[in-house]
Amino acid sequence: MMRDLLFLPALSRFSDVALLALRVLVGAFLMWGTWDNIASPERMQEFVAFLTQLNCPYPELAAPVSVYAQFICGALILLGLLTRWAGLVMVFNFIVAVWLVHPGADFRALFPPLILIAAPLYFATRGAGRYSLDAMLDAKPG
Repeated sequence: MMRDLLFLPALSRFSDVALLALRVLVGAFLMWGTWDNIASPERMQEFVAFLTQLNCPYPELAAPVSVYAQFICGALILLGLLTRWAGLVMVFNFIVAVWLVHPGADFRALFPPLILIAAPLYFATRGAGRYSLDAMLDAKPG
């Protein structure tokens, strides 16, 4: 009884629902945050200019690659499809973003991009969970 009160093991039955909620939030955020660059050539050019100011190599290539990677991986994460791969791509994308955009930043400024590294890292290592297209496609017949 005391052990159950301390560790709340009954909550573990909701872990796939919590994972689904996290996937939907992160995936939707990635898609929402990049849609303006996809829909507007002017916004994409602003992003290219921003990367140019940061001395990013090949900003004309890096900007659309980052934008489309975030949008596509956001959709994959939201759906739970190829989730581990999408997570790895986003981990790499946001490590580069932290390195380029936030050198020397304090923890408060680093927290949002670090969450965008930690959540996809969790997806890459945990997978998409029960409520996902990955689970449906990987289901064993019979």
